[in-house]
Amino acid sequence: MDLSIIIPLYNEAESLPELKAWIDRSLKGFSYELIFVDDGSTDGSWNVIREMAGQVGHDEASCPAPTGHPVRGIRFRRNYGKSAALYEGFAAAEGDIVVTMDADLQDSPEEIPQMVRMIREEGYDLVSGWKQHRVDNVLTKNIPSKLYNWTARKVTGIKLHDMNCGLKAYKAEVVKNIEVYGEMHRYIPYLAKNAGFTRIGEKPVHHQKRKYGVSKFGMSRFVNGLLDLMSLWFLSRFGGKPMHFFGTSGILMFLVGFVMTIWIIVEKLVNQAQGLKFRPVTDQPLFYLALLSVVLGVMLFLAGFIGEMIARSAEGRNSYQIKERL
Repeated sequence: MDLSIIIPLYNEAESLPELKAWIDRSLKGFSYELIFVDDGSTDGSWNVIREMAGQVGHDEASCPAPTGHPVRGIRFRRNYGKSAALYEGFAAAEGDIVVTMDADLQDSPEEIPQMVRMIREEGYDLVSGWKQHRVDNVLTKNIPSKLYNWTARKVTGIKLHDMNCGLKAYKAEVVKNIEVYGEMHRYIPYLAKNAGFTRIGEKPVHHQKRKYGVSKFGMSRFVNGLLDLMSLWFLSRFGGKPMHFFGTSGILMFLVGFVMTIWIIVEKLVNQAQGLKFRPVTDQPLFYLALLSVVLGVMLFLAGFIGEMIARSAEGRNSYQIKERL
């Protein structure tokens, strides 16, 4: 099978039939499967998926429709988020190339053939869409999105203009070798890079206004996205060697506090020996700052030591990727 198209959704019943018809028109000549992941919808989206899969009157929507391309469905008991939906979709995908797109009709399936060509002919591991001309609200989405993507580029070193674009294409081996959790769907290119898939490309894609329903994401996603980016950066750099971060920070802080303490004591002794006026060590605010620095340094070092023991005993401590064997 050429493609697996994964479509996570939440309350998008109105747009699903139109989206499927649009995909069918755009991908003539391809063999593909559609995998709809219903993230706990309450508006009847699952019934629409069952109808498209030809499973009305049955309990499952995991079999091919009687005619056309296979339509499969995965339904969550409640809303878990886009990362969970993509994780299950990736696990179920059987195509050589995996495509993800949103269900709100803002992503155009007509972009998919060109993205597939970039993977097949130009050797990319991953091709990310770039909504070069967004049609969203400037203040609430466009400007925050530009700031978010600028920060992501600086931290990850991946030169993508729109890391969070829902329309992406991957080699199947990419999605089978990364784990998407929490809200890390925003940083799948970074997860892929950390797994050794460094051929990451970008394609400008057409962006359209939402036709049905309302957006499921608010301004909080930008704050959460920044926190997730910091977490992902830290885990990729120090997840397997926490002592390198906490131990180094602890030693530096301890040394700063120790030097400050010695300085205060020596200054007091010199002034006392010369008969000059001096303040008791414990009356100086600098002494307490030095003491705090020493204590924090010891605590950071111990945190690194404990983290190192946890990392060494973890089951996935040797979770590296093997490209090939001879």
